Amino acid sequence: MNAQDPADTETAAQRPISVVIAGGGTAGHISPLLAIARAITEVQPQAQVTAVGTASGMETRLVPEAGLPLETIDRVPLPRKPSVDLLKLPLKLRNAIKQAGEIIDRHKADVVVGVGGYVCTPMYLAAKRRGVPVVIHEANARPGIANRVGARSAAVVATAFPDTPLAGARTVGMPMRPEIAGLDRAAQQRSARENLGLDPQKPTLIVTGGSSGALSMNKTIEQVAGDVGVLGVQLLHITGRGKQVKTSTGELLQADGYRQVEYVNGMEDVYAAADLLVARSGAATVSEVAAVGLPAIFVPLPIGNGEQALNARALVASGAAHLVEDAQFTPDYVRTTILPLITNSQQLSVMSQAAQGAGVRDAAQTMAGLILQEARA
Repeated sequence: MNAQDPADTETAAQRPISVVIAGGGTAGHISPLLAIARAITEVQPQAQVTAVGTASGMETRLVPEAGLPLETIDRVPLPRKPSVDLLKLPLKLRNAIKQAGEIIDRHKADVVVGVGGYVCTPMYLAAKRRGVPVVIHEANARPGIANRVGARSAAVVATAFPDTPLAGARTVGMPMRPEIAGLDRAAQQRSARENLGLDPQKPTLIVTGGSSGALSMNKTIEQVAGDVGVLGVQLLHITGRGKQVKTSTGELLQADGYRQVEYVNGMEDVYAAADLLVARSGAATVSEVAAVGLPAIFVPLPIGNGEQALNARALVASGAAHLVEDAQFTPDYVRTTILPLITNSQQLSVMSQAAQGAGVRDAAQTMAGLILQEARA
């Protein structure tokens, strides 16, 4: 039955608001999805919020861990060049739209929300056929295909960054977990460093290449690990799962002032502990760095459509961050630019103040308000 059929009006008025949120594949899509879902239930505890992803994405682990019900549909990537997969695309998309429609009907969705990823296009098309309003959040400065398609008929289009080229979009910032949005770096610095096994007193550089883009950055850090101790600073190297830096004899690399871990569960500790962060410029990282006022060096992932460099553009222009291409992130760059900066407290303070001026901490609450408004309408 159509979600807005007059015959269903009395039932809809009596039942809790139903919100279906689509997104997944990477943490960059799942993190804002979970933040939005949490903000909705804080405003409207009786709301029924359901996530939709694919069976092959990180959402299969992260969404249930967050206590949110997850539905899945088939993954339908768009082939970039002529192939057999391109010929199969219409049938695959048709099947995914059918699956999406069944989810919308089963949950009697009052609104469908999309945060990007392969799962979103079928959800948007199925919602449009049923007259269910769509609310979109685009995390990247350069929007993905799914959100470009969905934005043409969406009731609300929101973006993390200004000047994202989507018609009718409004800038709301990046939805993020309250542990990050409400972070007081100064107050939590000591405990965060202790949680990460670091010296509470030493200037701290933290380097992370993320789960998928760490290899080239790890190779550079491997060559400078022995340099940090003599400067009286410490370096926490988050290598990525299964990407530990080892010596020629197969042992974990060790050096004075250098510590490596594969993964940190809770980036709020990283943001509080660091005086300077070196990281990829995914949309979530850029937005969170700005919100908490953390100076950063961004090394955009050298693959994709160039959105990571665009994501960092405003922070770099404000003086809150530096940007270096992946190929230029060399041991020499670390020694001549990054290590001198970590010992320059005055410059780090200037960068921190610039970052805080660009940060948005209440994007999740703003999105929740927009979504509930459309659901009630």
